[in-house]
Amino acid sequence: MSSPDPVPADRPVRSDARRNREKLVEVARAAFGAADGTVALEAVAREAGVGIGTLYRHFPTREALVEAVYAAELDDVATSAPALLDRLPPELALRAWMDRYVAFFETKRGMGDVFRAGVASGRIATPVTRKRITGAIGTILAAGARAGVFRADVDPGDVTMLVLGVLLSTANDTEPERIGRLLDLVVDSVRPKA
Repeated sequence: MSSPDPVPADRPVRSDARRNREKLVEVARAAFGAADGTVALEAVAREAGVGIGTLYRHFPTREALVEAVYAAELDDVATSAPALLDRLPPELALRAWMDRYVAFFETKRGMGDVFRAGVASGRIATPVTRKRITGAIGTILAAGARAGVFRADVDPGDVTMLVLGVLLSTANDTEPERIGRLLDLVVDSVRPKA
């Protein structure tokens, strides 16, 4: 099916078009996060309350929609650290942030082959993602070090690798509670030594 050209980037976007785009991304995020297989774009459009033509005007390809969902998810998870620290002590903020990251990771799984193709082509830059994720972890670790609940010598990149290791090693695990237990161990590993 041929799709219409997207709206030019330099043209102002009407408020209803902006709402439609946001709704499409929101619905696609939920669909990709819950999917075991391919998500039908027609179902995304229907759930968002728009026609398939509207979806294709905003996202001319499945890849464009996946990239938009990924960008929205990354923004949410990467910028959530300060808000968590406003509400929670650092050790609880770190654990809550990790839960949010797990949800982000699960959404990427639901995007499957299209996501992997975006990474392979360079349209989705994993070094940028890693840098933003590590920055969020660093923000929480620094607050914890200032509060005396985390060690000051912990490299945020190491914690990023630990969290990724937990998620990759449990990808096919039949015991969903294991992720939580392993993430609790990661939090314990950054506490000051007795």
